[in-house]
Amino acid sequence: MTNTHSDLDQQFPAPRDGRFGSGPSKVRSQQLAAIQSPPMGTSHRQAGVRDVVGSIQAGLAELFRLPDGYEVLLGNGGASALWDAITFALIEDRAQAAVIGEFSGKAARAVERAPWLADPDMRRVEPGQVIECATVPGIDTYIYAHNETSTGAAVPLVRYGDDGALTVVDGTSIAGGVNADVSAADFYYFSPQKCFGADGGLWLAFASPAALERIERLAAERWIPDFLNLQLAVNNSRKSQTLNTPAIATLLMLDNQVSWMLDSGGLDAMEARSRASSDAVYQLAEQREFASPFIAPEFRSPVVCTIDFTDDVDAAGIAKALRARGIVDIEPYRSLGRNQLRIATFPAIDTEDVRALLAAIDHVIAAR
Repeated sequence: MTNTHSDLDQQFPAPRDGRFGSGPSKVRSQQLAAIQSPPMGTSHRQAGVRDVVGSIQAGLAELFRLPDGYEVLLGNGGASALWDAITFALIEDRAQAAVIGEFSGKAARAVERAPWLADPDMRRVEPGQVIECATVPGIDTYIYAHNETSTGAAVPLVRYGDDGALTVVDGTSIAGGVNADVSAADFYYFSPQKCFGADGGLWLAFASPAALERIERLAAERWIPDFLNLQLAVNNSRKSQTLNTPAIATLLMLDNQVSWMLDSGGLDAMEARSRASSDAVYQLAEQREFASPFIAPEFRSPVVCTIDFTDDVDAAGIAKALRARGIVDIEPYRSLGRNQLRIATFPAIDTEDVRALLAAIDHVIAAR
């Protein structure tokens, strides 16, 4: 017997906010309010916008307790531009890259295709599995993702290599969601459309003195396109601006989110919020006969959760039914091809809403 639409709607549990996407992510109403007045619509090289950028830099330095000598950099283009910039401005000759999914793979492909670099040491596993970097003689740059957004796998934040080697870490989807010790990385970068609830097109990074020295040296030794020249990003960041005009709305939303994080208890509080939500997701996956977590327990992300379903449950159908009711963006990453749901549990997403989402998933499955 086929259930009717009204059967499904009967006593349907609904979260107050149905946005569970892994990026762009939920934007708090206070962030939207922040873009309704100046300096929105004013020059990015004048005091109004530069004050906002300076506030972001100071707030991030406080939030992450940056070590002495580290600088907060920002630039145009998002992580996609930064992956290419890393090949010009951070890798001296030979890199090692750990690939555990789509986004760590994109960073690695940029390294593989750079003809001026030696062949990299590539460490690859199938999506859902995890491999970490390992110190190897002759490697001057180690590259990995702190959190693989496509699969929901997280790895420890660890420094690799001997004296002089740099550790470069993509923290895009986890920065702001865990209490990370970024001193373990020389260049820890992220985009603001995940835990920080802003929009894309911008990258931010915490650069160590060693990274800053290499950026300056390589910029003097190599031709680098201006857009990918990290020394120009350093120079502009020291003036609290970007090389090209940024999305001012993104800066305002980011500044508001950083202030909210600090006022709400800092990274300890943000991690507690994310873990309460992700624990609820993983508990459902472990307690239901029709579901299971995609990632092994020791590598499960607290901010991006992936659940596999048995063949008799149509995960795509669940996502479609929930989207029709305003619960959006829980589909799996497009290239995985799995019978799966992917649920973001970023700090701005309320745990009560996550629990309502899980009740809605149970409701849809029971009604079919």
